[in-house]
Amino acid sequence: MKYKLFLFIIIGFGLATQISCKKFLDQQPKTTLTEEEVFSKLENIEPLISGLYTKWRDSRKDRGGFMFQLGGDESQQGAYQVMTDPDQSGLDKYNGFLAPTNNALTAQWDLRWPIVSAAAQVINKLGYITEDTAKGNFLKGEASFIRAAVSFELTQYWGEIPIIDQANQDKLGYGRQPLNKVYEFLINDLQFAVAHLPETQDDKKRVTKYAAMALLGKVYMYAPQESTYKDFQKAADMFNGIITSGKYSLVNNFADLYDPSKPNSSESLYEFQFNNTWPDNNQTQWQMGSRALANIDGNCYFGGYDLMVPTKYCYSDVAQGGIWETGDVRKAQSIRYDFKYKDKMPTIPSGFGGDELDPHVKKYEDLRTDGVMSFWLSGKNILYIRYADVLLCYAECLNELTRTAEGVDIVNSQIRKRAFGGTLPANMQWSQGMSQDEFRTKILDERMRELCFEGWRRMDLIRTNKFVTLIKSRNKWSAESGSVQDFHKRYPIPDTEIKQNPDIPASAQNPGY
Repeated sequence: MKYKLFLFIIIGFGLATQISCKKFLDQQPKTTLTEEEVFSKLENIEPLISGLYTKWRDSRKDRGGFMFQLGGDESQQGAYQVMTDPDQSGLDKYNGFLAPTNNALTAQWDLRWPIVSAAAQVINKLGYITEDTAKGNFLKGEASFIRAAVSFELTQYWGEIPIIDQANQDKLGYGRQPLNKVYEFLINDLQFAVAHLPETQDDKKRVTKYAAMALLGKVYMYAPQESTYKDFQKAADMFNGIITSGKYSLVNNFADLYDPSKPNSSESLYEFQFNNTWPDNNQTQWQMGSRALANIDGNCYFGGYDLMVPTKYCYSDVAQGGIWETGDVRKAQSIRYDFKYKDKMPTIPSGFGGDELDPHVKKYEDLRTDGVMSFWLSGKNILYIRYADVLLCYAECLNELTRTAEGVDIVNSQIRKRAFGGTLPANMQWSQGMSQDEFRTKILDERMRELCFEGWRRMDLIRTNKFVTLIKSRNKWSAESGSVQDFHKRYPIPDTEIKQNPDIPASAQNPGY
């Protein structure tokens, strides 16, 4: 990482300094910009910000966008994936392949640091521009948000991480920083974003003040105790500010959230923008769908290659030991149970994993591809933060602040009311008198029903100290191996990072690896 941090901004955005032979050294490049020219005017910063958004978005597409969801109690790999990729299977089995040499994790580590370093370079250079302070702060707010969003993901999964701040890099170095320093840095970035981002953006790929408030609330809520920044009151204040703004509301029909013809709804604080044309497709269905359907028709919109499938707990009804209650409309929109296609029921060919017709993830299916293009070209937007998540987080904070009845009311009157078609049956209402501990248990299941496969579950298990117990009991591959332990809350620092970065020696590896 140390030797690659600044390469990305030169290559990735295509605004490189021209290198020429000696006789041209005294001439300014005619077709490209020097680094000094790039950062001397705000108009030249704009393309760099646009590139940041694209690189951040692309970290959420294809296989890599869902790697961190494997190995949980909500989702796991399909059997064929486990059979054929030992490194990847280690993410569910928590065995010897979940190691510093794991290529699947190394790829995700390497994918994210160039985004952080590019954002850091933009932030640093903006500090030297005085032509339009308001616009400069707006652009810095965007870069600060992206740096914080990616760094938050990294610290949630790897723990102590380097802090990339060019103005102080000589002092910081490129070693892992204590959690209190990491979270202080994240919070400062997001507070700046909240202060300088607009309330709305015409270009939906760009973040707003309210997206920054939501992420800042999550940082306060998800921060580990040892960081000293966990603060349910500050988190609640952020979430309540979004709620009282009146800018957002739940869509009436849960299914509309996943309809590609209805993007950027009243519920969306931020979603990654995709379409069906390369390179702006997301390839998500390629990873989510059933191999048995792909074997029949490569243009079947729910075909794919079983990277990530629901656990039995996540797809089963309460009566069968799962989460789904009778009448909850979210079940049919989140999970595919029916695999009949064009009046034909597929079979599982010899050599497959055997679970290709078990329930699959449905949220990412893109009907626009059906019969006309490969499901590799799936291109629905991918939700990042939506209003339902804000409401659930706020309700959980209220419970932790001993205001449980208020939290119950929010869940009943908004989240569960919609889940049951607009009228919540009396027997499905949560009791206003439930205990704080009962609420903690129920809210985890409600978050799975509402937000399954949207990327928050692993973090939820880590912050609630349910990581080992729930994964061991609900994830098929983890249950079979019996190897998951508390130290697995953190991934191993990649071996390549330790070898290439002298500031992260082998002695700095996460315990257990």
